[in-house]
Amino acid sequence: MLTLYVLLGPTAVGKTEFALRMAESLGCPILNCDSRQIYRGMEIGTAAPTAEQLQRVNHYFVGTHSVGSYYSAAQYEQDVLSLVAELEGRHQSLLLSGGSMLYIDAVCNGIDDIPSVDAEVRETLRQRLADGEIDKMRSELQLLDPNYYMVADTRNPKRVVHALEVCYTTGCSYSSFLKGERKPRPFRVVKIGLRRERQELFERIGRRVDAMIEDGLLDEARRLYPFRHENALNTVGYKEIFRYFDGEWTLPFAIEKIKKNTRDYAKKQMTWFSHDESIQWFHPDDPLPAFVD
Repeated sequence: MLTLYVLLGPTAVGKTEFALRMAESLGCPILNCDSRQIYRGMEIGTAAPTAEQLQRVNHYFVGTHSVGSYYSAAQYEQDVLSLVAELEGRHQSLLLSGGSMLYIDAVCNGIDDIPSVDAEVRETLRQRLADGEIDKMRSELQLLDPNYYMVADTRNPKRVVHALEVCYTTGCSYSSFLKGERKPRPFRVVKIGLRRERQELFERIGRRVDAMIEDGLLDEARRLYPFRHENALNTVGYKEIFRYFDGEWTLPFAIEKIKKNTRDYAKKQMTWFSHDESIQWFHPDDPLPAFVD
């Protein structure tokens, strides 16, 4: 049976280089599991693999979609399962690497069956979103479903709206339908986590944001500005720069907000991963695990 190694950890922990070392040792490609690196034109702001890194190891799910296209964890699940079936005859193991929590869960455990949503509820909530009530809707979600609010990417309006749709349609919390029952998979999953001391991680985040600015994040964001309302760009690093472009914030303030919001996201990732006892933890500077062959 094929083994799917899942390399995970918070943003900026050092997954990219560790994944390259693992993939080279295993002789296999990397299946990217970063929900924003899937989009083209966002290479700097998402710290996507460089051209040199892409040459070192073949990658899938990097720059495959335009920023205006819709893509979800459910689609990713099906795309990865199809790809694994295609590659199985050529490899004994594959490496999935990234930090997108719901995408990882979708591949390893499957997407739960969610009830259908009442059309009137959906229309009401979407109108509220169009009217700029997203902050109020986030507060409602926190009240109605604190468990989901703690782990969800609430920066993504579609996630907030969909969870509220289910809450208001069923009268139950969205998280009550997330049973976490693992769907059968035709491969063995081995999860490897990377972590650093909090202060060390936060310092790396600060340095990485500074490097992004030096590497041209402002120019990249300016090219993407006409598409700023697309869901793909409701992302740390871009939404703060867009507010600078709009004259709401100074550039130094926007940069500090990027650093703070990235730290907050890293904390949320670690909270999510800490609940999974199957993860074997390492420091990014450690040698490759002995069981990786």
